[in-house]
Amino acid sequence: MNNTIKKLKEKAKQLKSDTYALFLAYKDKRVKWYAKIFIIIVISYALSPIDLIPDFIPILGLLDDIILVPLGIYFALKMIPQDIMEECREKARIYLENNKKPKNWIVGIIIILIWILFLFIGIKFIINLILN
Repeated sequence: MNNTIKKLKEKAKQLKSDTYALFLAYKDKRVKWYAKIFIIIVISYALSPIDLIPDFIPILGLLDDIILVPLGIYFALKMIPQDIMEECREKARIYLENNKKPKNWIVGIIIILIWILFLFIGIKFIINLILN
């Protein structure tokens, strides 16, 4: 049991490091444009303090953290040449050791706007139900 927890902690640490490495790969000119688009979507969501599916929703709220984010990171890593990814992993290790973290306020704002849109649609739906 203790060994399993240790492995899970190591995987989580690697996932965090790979997220930062992807952020650095996004900035690399050698990475193809379609990979950059996918990377920015994945890391923006992974680093965003706001989830599209809130964590307080039973089971579904944790699915994005447990399944979608790691799956997105996996596919993003497959789009980047190995030598570029190794360079970015080394830079990410240095970032994490110095406690530097990139921030993506634009994606946070986009997610908030999506939630406001859902809220607006929900309120409009409820008002239509009441009035009809």
